[in-house]
Amino acid sequence: MKASGEWLTFSRPAYEPDESGWAHLRSYTTRYGIWGDGPPLVLLPGLAGGMDLLDPVIRVLARSFRVISFESRGEADCFALRRRFDLVDLADDLGEFLDWFGLESPALLGVSFGAAIALELAIRQPGRMRAMMLQGIGPRLEAGLMPRVAGMVLSRYPLPADNPFFNQFFNLFFGMKQPDGPMFDFVTRTCWRTDQGVIANRFGLLERADFAGRLRKVKVPTLLLSGDRDVLVSRTGINEMANQIADSRVVRIGGAGHLACVTHP
Repeated sequence: MKASGEWLTFSRPAYEPDESGWAHLRSYTTRYGIWGDGPPLVLLPGLAGGMDLLDPVIRVLARSFRVISFESRGEADCFALRRRFDLVDLADDLGEFLDWFGLESPALLGVSFGAAIALELAIRQPGRMRAMMLQGIGPRLEAGLMPRVAGMVLSRYPLPADNPFFNQFFNLFFGMKQPDGPMFDFVTRTCWRTDQGVIANRFGLLERADFAGRLRKVKVPTLLLSGDRDVLVSRTGINEMANQIADSRVVRIGGAGHLACVTHP
């Protein structure tokens, strides 16, 4: 039954947005999509795969929310990397997108790299959102072996896109050995749509980010979602965030790795 459910989830056509288009921001032009109806929820994608990788969680959220998502710099145009930018700039992009869309105080859900962008905005401009959910982010990138291996494989060496051997390293992000099948194929195929130079740039921004001394500036209700097999975020790191963010709650997702929003929507 589990295999059949996975096949149905990851073999079906992409969940097309009810509305899509291009938002012309000051620093770049970004693709956006809207799904469902209800209170607005802005969904921020992670290191690779863009909005398309979050198809499984969008299907679930769109039952209750008006899900609005857009791509970060570089997703559709790797030449955007010619101009230097950091997380502060990406948080400004997010704020500008909210203004462009006329969203005064929506809820935000940031996944992995998108969670870092949402957190940066919450620290600098807490009035821009009414609530925040973060999945796959800690106060800093973990210093252990597995995060270093993941970073080196995905960003340090030129890799042949969608190569079966190198794709096995995605098991680090699943948090366990993942059998070949629709879900593994969906993740690897979708992630490699993001240029490796863009992935490397984003991983570098995460390596330099350190939120630890600034988390008390977060004033909005915050839900911290953590896969208990996430190699990039430790239980200690999540607890540190929960202790410093006044109005926060931790939800641990059993059996999930860094790709929890894909595998456990």
